[in-house]
Amino acid sequence: MLWNASRLAGYAIEATDGTIGSVDDIFFDDSNWKARWIVVDTGAWLPGRRVLLSPLWVKLADVALEHLRVALTRDQVEHSPDIDTDKPISRRLEERLYEHYRQEPYWYVPLGDASTPIPLREAAGSKPGMEDEVPGDPHLRSLDEVRSYAIHGSDGDIGHVHDFLLDDEDWSIRYMTVATRNWWPGKKVLIAPAWISEISWPEREVKVNLTREAIKSSPEYDPMATVDRAYEERLHRHYDAPVYWD
Repeated sequence: MLWNASRLAGYAIEATDGTIGSVDDIFFDDSNWKARWIVVDTGAWLPGRRVLLSPLWVKLADVALEHLRVALTRDQVEHSPDIDTDKPISRRLEERLYEHYRQEPYWYVPLGDASTPIPLREAAGSKPGMEDEVPGDPHLRSLDEVRSYAIHGSDGDIGHVHDFLLDDEDWSIRYMTVATRNWWPGKKVLIAPAWISEISWPEREVKVNLTREAIKSSPEYDPMATVDRAYEERLHRHYDAPVYWD
């Protein structure tokens, strides 16, 4: 099932022994477009504090009640490392979070059949300890920030990023919702991350290898309707693009 990320904002986060807050933002990894951290506003329980929780720790999502249940206690969350959401999320902070919750970091991969994992950056040839030399992971981005980015097709402006569709299986971002109001009033279209040719983070721009005509003639997207597999198949056929579920 695909979720509208904006609708998750405000969802209550339920621990095993009570509510701990609500969804405030989501950070994703721009190298593979997977959500990595949910920013939780702890509200009146821990006033003025925000905490980070991995989406993979969500054990139940109740759309009707608008809450996400995690297999953690309030005490675990209360004593988790402090974060400053105005600063980049550092690899050291991520390590401390995983150590605190006794979970295996997402950047670890198994060495064949061996039981000892290694960091992805080491596997790719980077030097151990390099992650401590930078203030934050350059691949972690805020959904709230990217929502306003401009979108450019191969032959002109299309609109701006309006929302994201998240896969509830592994929290991958499957599509960006693009509002075309300045070009094609009242319409929204879906663009998959795989169709992006370039992103300029300093300029807050996204470029895609699609023409305005191809986008305009794509299957109509209704933000109020559930995106099902039949619609996705039509969308991918329209752009002659491979499907992610194969």
